Amino acid sequence: MERKNIAILGSTGSIGTQTLDVVRAFPDRFNVSVLTAGNNVELLIEQALVFLPKIVVVVNEAHYPKLKEALKETSILVLAGQEALIQAVELDEIDIVLNAIVGFAGLKSTVRAIQKGKDIALANKETLVVAGELVMGLVKQHNVKMLPVDSEHSAIFQCLVGEPSPIEKIYLTASGGPFRGRTREELLTVTRDQALKHPNWSMGAKITIDSASLMNKGLEVIEAKWLFDLTVDQIDVIVHPQSIIHSIVQFQDGSMKAQMGLPDMKLPIQYALTYPQRFQNDFKRFNFLDYPSLSFEKADMDTFRNLKLAYQALAEGGNRCCVLNAANEVAVDAFLNNDISFLGMSAVIEETLCHINNGDNLGLDDYIAIDEESRRVARQLIYKKVVN
Repeated sequence: MERKNIAILGSTGSIGTQTLDVVRAFPDRFNVSVLTAGNNVELLIEQALVFLPKIVVVVNEAHYPKLKEALKETSILVLAGQEALIQAVELDEIDIVLNAIVGFAGLKSTVRAIQKGKDIALANKETLVVAGELVMGLVKQHNVKMLPVDSEHSAIFQCLVGEPSPIEKIYLTASGGPFRGRTREELLTVTRDQALKHPNWSMGAKITIDSASLMNKGLEVIEAKWLFDLTVDQIDVIVHPQSIIHSIVQFQDGSMKAQMGLPDMKLPIQYALTYPQRFQNDFKRFNFLDYPSLSFEKADMDTFRNLKLAYQALAEGGNRCCVLNAANEVAVDAFLNNDISFLGMSAVIEETLCHINNGDNLGLDDYIAIDEESRRVARQLIYKKVVN
């Protein structure tokens, strides 16, 4: 395998830093060409001085002077702003773009990278949630690989390697989050700090809240539809508290394949970067005797309504998933700022979906406009205290 040149978008976040851990383990296999971050300029500077990429981008332009000054003794090209982020993925030497940007903000750079013929290691699930039909159409048009980094989608992908049989169904596993088994009445008073305590995974604040509300699993359902060309009825969610089985594929003869392992994001990251090969590593190994019992439960979509809303949006099609995602991003931010309650997030999303008309045959500019309008509506609902 030749040395791969990697662009890491969102290098200072949880996935980005773990990707750099993988790169450190294989210095003769990977070279970092681009590093980008939104605001964490201190860590971005540290990373840049270690990995010496060709380009470093900070999206928040207020941090540009500090970044430029810190890297002035290097040959690194220092850029700032959203357009610079998109420009950076065009670098000719890049072989693969690992997109770990959180939220809708990752869409434009993914689209541009695909158009430039770069393979994508996708941790930014919102790219496919918002514009799955458009993005997967571009993947086929430009003949690039779309390699999933989410542990569940990586599991499905691994189960399908070398498998010619049609999929009958997939099961996306969910830990259930910190509030598994709670009633709606019990969820009325849960706090921000309680929601940020995930039982199995260490993640950023936004995805941790999404996991607590099961919206993360809803977004994964939508992502799976586009990644694996499935119908809504072919995707099921099952709660698996131990997070050892990362997902399951059921084939047309009833046989099932599952991918198992300890909850460690470095494994799906490494597989996306090395595919179709598997590299020897020193990650901790799973021991069956440490987990004598693996359990499964039905997902409670009546209590955790975000998952039901995601299924409904996917079934309705058009712009519904774009609206869902935008409203959710606004709602999560409001919850993290203690402006609405935990259950209030679902109310914001549902009300926003009611306020935005559906539409289809959408291009990138349409999705951008829908995202902006949906955010405006969601913020207005919160401001007017329509939801709490």
